[in-house]
Amino acid sequence: MSENTLLAYVESLDHEGHGVARVDGKTLFIDGALPYETVEYRAWRSKKNYENAEVVRVVKESFMRATPRCPHFGVCGGCSMQHVEFSAQVAIKQRVLEDNLARIGKVTPERVMTPIAGQSWGYRHRARLSARMVPKKGGALLGFREKRSTYIAEMAECHVLPAHISALIVPLRELIASLSINDRIPQVEYAGGADVDVLVLRNMDAISKGDEALIRAFADKYGKARPLQMWLQPKGPDTCYPFYPMDAPGLSYRLPDFGVEMPYYPTEFTQVNPDLNSVMVSRALRLLDAQPGERIADMFCGIGNFTLPIARSGATVHGMEGSEALVRRAVENATHNGLQDKVSYEMANLFDVTAESFAALGRFDKMLVDPPRDGAIELCKSLTEETAPKRIVYVSCNPATLARDANVLVNLKGYTLKAAGIINMFPHTAHVESVAWFEKTHPAKSQAEMEALDAAEKAALDAAKAAKKARQAEEAKRKAAEEAERVAKKEARYQHYLANKDYYDNRNRVERG
Repeated sequence: MSENTLLAYVESLDHEGHGVARVDGKTLFIDGALPYETVEYRAWRSKKNYENAEVVRVVKESFMRATPRCPHFGVCGGCSMQHVEFSAQVAIKQRVLEDNLARIGKVTPERVMTPIAGQSWGYRHRARLSARMVPKKGGALLGFREKRSTYIAEMAECHVLPAHISALIVPLRELIASLSINDRIPQVEYAGGADVDVLVLRNMDAISKGDEALIRAFADKYGKARPLQMWLQPKGPDTCYPFYPMDAPGLSYRLPDFGVEMPYYPTEFTQVNPDLNSVMVSRALRLLDAQPGERIADMFCGIGNFTLPIARSGATVHGMEGSEALVRRAVENATHNGLQDKVSYEMANLFDVTAESFAALGRFDKMLVDPPRDGAIELCKSLTEETAPKRIVYVSCNPATLARDANVLVNLKGYTLKAAGIINMFPHTAHVESVAWFEKTHPAKSQAEMEALDAAEKAALDAAKAAKKARQAEEAKRKAAEEAERVAKKEARYQHYLANKDYYDNRNRVERG
């Protein structure tokens, strides 16, 4: 063991997949460590109460440990859990969800649903790869960022991408290096549809005629087994356009259980794992149990991933989304699937929703919520006894904000958490996707009760702040006393020297002899 490393016993994993240990009163978050392991570690960030560290050597291995498949693991920041056996990854994510619900949400589901695992490799049909010319590395680099770095990992393959797309990483590096604007291509975006693969080159300058020929030749060479279409993006995401070939199939994904096809642009948001997305939609709709004649809200609806399958049930659906472009695409997709009479869409900022604005939408029998990582706290708070749907199915990409919102729904708004479970949408990463089912079972807290709870919460927060301020003042007082004592001792030493200057000067002359 080197002088810069220490030993630790790892107790658990945090929500980002770091091993958690405790040494000398500090909590350690150790990248690459697993529960029940003894590891040699090196800290790379040290704070008063915690440290971030990385594994230098595993002294005693966990039964969860697996050999990473990817040769770039440990350098590339795209995956963080390849060293964890696949079924253990799923179990860990389920535990993260349950722990967040209990600790943050103060709720427990009546039923924990069986996790949905999916395939472990080749699942990622969406990716944004960074590109950069690095002559010292022999040309162009293309890949994900390195861990804790802005540098691009030097990649030749990626096992979470479909094999035929992974095989294009080196040819794409060669293509970029050959272009006249090779230092003006900062990224390549990949979107894999049902019938075509699309690669979007972010070209910050116009391409030349020679570049056009090189890009066409690339598409012809690598698009024989499966259609490959090249797009260009000169500015923002809304400026991307198809370049070659123009007769390629349209980009879309399908939800076969509901007879729905979803066309989309390669820069528009869709789930990266289409196979598990299909399973997730089916699970969510079984929980929602939409019936003909019901009026259902689809909040944060995107391009209609849940809206259109719900409409197949015979219910009418009102989708709401904050992006004008996505709403426009959702309307087009409704027409594409012949469901325009069953759905309506509205652009709205659901982070600013109020009880009044929600009530203005009219009564909903049920509601599906699929927010981004920030969750849907204002939407949950906006529900009243008069407007609350009898059932809510919440699809989450962040267990912490799901738990926070579950706390509001269960402990304030009169819902019961009937079931919850994870979907391993992103294998080998710490990302946790989940679905939760809430049923309205009892009255919400009254306004007076809500105000009392808010007052109690505020009082507790103020007390905690006051206690923290008192601790800080006490700490400052202690440090000031220590500093005053240090200064006083220094001054006493100086005065002693002045009083005995001749003695010390003579001693120094003798010692220099």
